[in-house]
Amino acid sequence: MKKGNYYLLILFLFGLLNLVGCNSTNVGTYYDSPAYRPSNPDRVRVKVSLKNSAIYVMEEDKPLLVTATCIGKKESPTPLGSFRAYNRLPRKRSNTYGFHVNSSEIIPGRRDETPSGFRYVGYPMPYWVEFKSGYGFHSGYVHPIPKTHGCLRINQNVAPKFFALVRSGTPIEIKDSFPEDSTIGKKIRRPQDYKDPDPARSYLISDKYFDDLQRKGDLFEQDSL
Repeated sequence: MKKGNYYLLILFLFGLLNLVGCNSTNVGTYYDSPAYRPSNPDRVRVKVSLKNSAIYVMEEDKPLLVTATCIGKKESPTPLGSFRAYNRLPRKRSNTYGFHVNSSEIIPGRRDETPSGFRYVGYPMPYWVEFKSGYGFHSGYVHPIPKTHGCLRINQNVAPKFFALVRSGTPIEIKDSFPEDSTIGKKIRRPQDYKDPDPARSYLISDKYFDDLQRKGDLFEQDSL
């Protein structure tokens, strides 16, 4: 198959999967996005469309992963510009927001406001990939509106795939929009995870929270085209 036709077929499959997902996924049920192993990891790059709240992981013109994201609020916007991935941490915790913990209480709060007699435990931000100091991609609820402090949240089932595709040094471009918004991102699936009840605070401060997010087996689809 010619290279151009191959990429067109990949684009078609992404669109088909998005359409199938929209028809078969009920509110609050399982969400995922297919990912494909790159032929040359050095050619992988990431595009983030703020207008479409979408992430496109590309190898040249071939989409490897297309998924929804939650972006920064108006008062704490996601930075625009060109960056490179660094500081990849599968078990990252927030240095700013989390919980004040003692033997009998777990209270949400900021690190700089930790009361005497309590210890601070940061909110979990699994599969962290930093692109600017204090800003990164990480697993979390993907609201349909800007909701973060500037980071880019990815659904918990998709974040391990993004983490596997994006190495230290991978180029990242964040813009208001991209041409892909009208093609592979036109009917992108949107998760409903933000409607799920919040996990117990005791669970969020535990290592088990990270353990349970680890995906077993191959993260990538079998690319037989």
